[in-house]
Amino acid sequence: MTVRTPAVARKPRIGLVAGGLGAYWPQFPDLLPQLRRSAGRVTARMREFDAEVVDVGFISDAREGAEAAEKLRAADCDLIVGFLTTYMTATMLVPVAQRSGAPVLLINLQPTPSMDHASFDTGQWLAYCGACPLPEMANAFERVGVPFRSVSGHLEDERAWGRIGRWIRAAGVRSVLRHGRHGLMGHLYPGMYDVSTDLTMVPANLGGHVEVVEFDDLRVRVERVGDGELTAKLDETREVFELADSVVEDDLRWAARVSVGLDRLVADFDLDSLAYYHRGLDGEIHERLGAGMILGSSLLTARGVPACGEYELRTSLAMLIADRLGAGGSFTELQALDFTAGVVEMGHDGPGHLAISERKPLLRGLGVYHGKRGWGVSVEFDVRHGPVTLVGVGQGRDGRYRLVAAEGEIVPGPHLEIGNTTSRVDFGCDPGEWTDAWSASGVGHHWALATGRLLPELRALSGLTGLDLVEVSV
Repeated sequence: MTVRTPAVARKPRIGLVAGGLGAYWPQFPDLLPQLRRSAGRVTARMREFDAEVVDVGFISDAREGAEAAEKLRAADCDLIVGFLTTYMTATMLVPVAQRSGAPVLLINLQPTPSMDHASFDTGQWLAYCGACPLPEMANAFERVGVPFRSVSGHLEDERAWGRIGRWIRAAGVRSVLRHGRHGLMGHLYPGMYDVSTDLTMVPANLGGHVEVVEFDDLRVRVERVGDGELTAKLDETREVFELADSVVEDDLRWAARVSVGLDRLVADFDLDSLAYYHRGLDGEIHERLGAGMILGSSLLTARGVPACGEYELRTSLAMLIADRLGAGGSFTELQALDFTAGVVEMGHDGPGHLAISERKPLLRGLGVYHGKRGWGVSVEFDVRHGPVTLVGVGQGRDGRYRLVAAEGEIVPGPHLEIGNTTSRVDFGCDPGEWTDAWSASGVGHHWALATGRLLPELRALSGLTGLDLVEVSV
C-alpha cells in the first residue's frame, strides 16, 4: 500500500521574488535579460512542487523591493523564496523579510556549475555573483531579527533543488498546523499526566484550532447510518483487511457503522486530525462507540486524517506532521525490549496507519481490550521494513512544545498475535541504552512511527516553526 493524502488538502503558498542590482543594467545590457531567463527557470521549477506559487516578479532597487513586500504580505504566504540572481543590496530584501509575516528562504543558483574563465567578461561574471550578497543578507537579517536560511547551487543542481523541496515540504507542514482543525473527543485516560494537554498551548505553539467534540456528536451520526452506507463500508473493509477467524460478524458490522459515523463527523467538523478516548461502563452506548473506533480511525489515518486513542492530542499532531511529509505516521509506544536480537519492540493497540503496513493489515477479533473497556475488532500489522523515524511532540515545564525524533530500521522477526500494531526497530545500539535516552527526551509515552529518514525535513520544520528539535541517538 502507498501513503495516501486527503482528497482536498491545503497546498503551501510559496511567494517568489527575484532580483539584482539595477545599477548594472545600463552598464551591461545583456545581463538583465540573462538574469530574467534564470528567474523564469526558477519559477518553472518551483511550479513543479506540490505548492501554489505567487511570483511577484523581478526587483532592481529598494523601492521595488518594498512594493514586492506589500504584494507578498497581502498574499499570506507560508514561505517566501528570494532568488539572488546577482549582487543586490540588503535594502531590497529586508522589507520582504520584515513585512511578509512568513519565513524567508534565500536561494543562490548560478546558471551553470562553473564559469568559463577564459572567455567571460564582467557582465557574464555578474550572472554568477548571487553568492556575493548572501553574507550581507545574513548579517542584515540577524540585526533586524529575522531568521536566515539559504540554499546555494546552480540552476540544474538536483541536490540544491532537493534542499529547496525540503523547505517547501516543511512550509506545507507549517501551513497545515497553522490552519488545521484538530478534534478532541471524550476525556483524558485517567492518570496519564504526560498526555494531558492545555488546549490553548496548541495554537500558542503551532497555530490552528482545537475543536472539542462529544461522543454524542458521533452517536447521532452512527444512528443515522443507512444500509447502503454500511454495506459499502463493509466492502471497503474486506478489500483493505485480511479478516482473522476470531472476527465476530456483529462486531465487524458495528465497527463499520461507527466508521461511517466517523467519516461524517470528520467532514462535518472539517477536521484534519482526531484524538479520542471514553472509558464507558457496562456496555452502554458510549462504551460501545469507543470500542468500535479502531476500524474507522485506521481508515481515516490511511486517508491522511490521523486519528488516535487515549486522548493523545499531541501524538495526533505528530502523526499529522509525519503524514504530510509523506511518511505515514502510526500511533506508537514502547512494548518490550529484545536484548537477544538487539531491537526495541514498539507499536500500540487500536488504530494504526494502514498505508505503511508491511503486509495486508489484519483485523483480529478481541473479547477484551487490555486496559480499556469494551470488545470488538482491532488492527494488527508490522510497519514497512526499512528506515523509519520516530516523531513525537513533547512539552516542557514552560509550556513550549518540542519536536523529538530518532531514526532507526525496522527489521523482521517474531510478533505477538494480539491485535496490536507491532514493529521491531533496530537503533544500532543496546536497546536499554536507547530506551533510556529516548525516555529522557521529554517525548511522553506515545509518538508517531513513520517510514523513511526524516531528520532533514524535521530540521527544516524546526527552523520554520521555532520549535526545538531533540534528536535522540546513543
